[in-house]
Amino acid sequence: MKIALITYTAQKILRDVMQFRRIANSKKSCARTFCEKCLQPHLHHVISSIEKCKPITFVLPAFPAKSPNPAKVLGALPDMAERLSLEFLNSLCKQIQKIHEPGARIIICSDGRIFNDVIRVSDEDVTEYQQEIQRLINELSLTHISTFNLDDVFSGLSFNEMRNLVMEKYGESLDMLKDAVRRGNKTADSMEDEEVNRQYCGITRFLVEDASHPGQSLSRTALQKECRQRAYLVIQRSRAWSALITEYFPDAVRLSIHPQTCGTSKLGIRLMEAETWMTPWHGVAVDINGSFVLLKRAQAELLGARLVYQGTHPSHYQLVDTQKLSKLQGMLYGA
Repeated sequence: MKIALITYTAQKILRDVMQFRRIANSKKSCARTFCEKCLQPHLHHVISSIEKCKPITFVLPAFPAKSPNPAKVLGALPDMAERLSLEFLNSLCKQIQKIHEPGARIIICSDGRIFNDVIRVSDEDVTEYQQEIQRLINELSLTHISTFNLDDVFSGLSFNEMRNLVMEKYGESLDMLKDAVRRGNKTADSMEDEEVNRQYCGITRFLVEDASHPGQSLSRTALQKECRQRAYLVIQRSRAWSALITEYFPDAVRLSIHPQTCGTSKLGIRLMEAETWMTPWHGVAVDINGSFVLLKRAQAELLGARLVYQGTHPSHYQLVDTQKLSKLQGMLYGA
């Protein structure tokens, strides 16, 4: 295949993926224009796979574990929200196969084990969540999706020993990380500092949400302070996991659940075809006339949505009162 055609095919593949990208609200972002700067960090990986007639490999750190806040999710196990997301990711790979015959694969690099002790989710819940994700992949015959987690890196060690070894090899100074967050809050000179500051703010918000449940005794101010400190640890662990992934999958295109600015080394991507900022592990799926959106559990119940079971397990909600659709729009775009 001639190089011009290879490059065109690689660009087409990336543009198809970037239809579903999450873009940071930044002056450095090119909004929805697919510019050369957006494509450049990823293009050589795709071109290399096409030249070798191999599947395009994407890696996605995601699907860690369900939020521990029962006001957000149905429980500790994957449900319809995860099922829809996995099916969407698999369909994206199948779409690529129409352009590049060897197709594509997405490796879900579950990051739950690396920081679950910081976000206060048990190792047992992470194990059961990972096992159920794999069961869903097998049940739905999602042949383009595979998983990779900390348990695949080490054997014969406790989970704390696994985490400690990763941090010893890949971890960065917490002081340096805090400095980067502070710089990102004050200046736009460094794209990397801006990204880590944005990540810090987002993770702090999620930690506060996850901890805001009955039985939580801290004041709002004390809770926010405590979550800000834990957010640094989550980012420190996540960046160590990211460095490990780079070493294990050096030729893969990096995806992220977090919004990214133009030209960064990762592509932010939605996890459902519907435009939503929420992830399956922080919400529930709500069926509205055959189409699904993601909401927090409390929001779905506030709308009067009916809980639907698959067998004996709660699966998702169904909104039967369509007169509440205007209220739903406010939840989707104002929450």
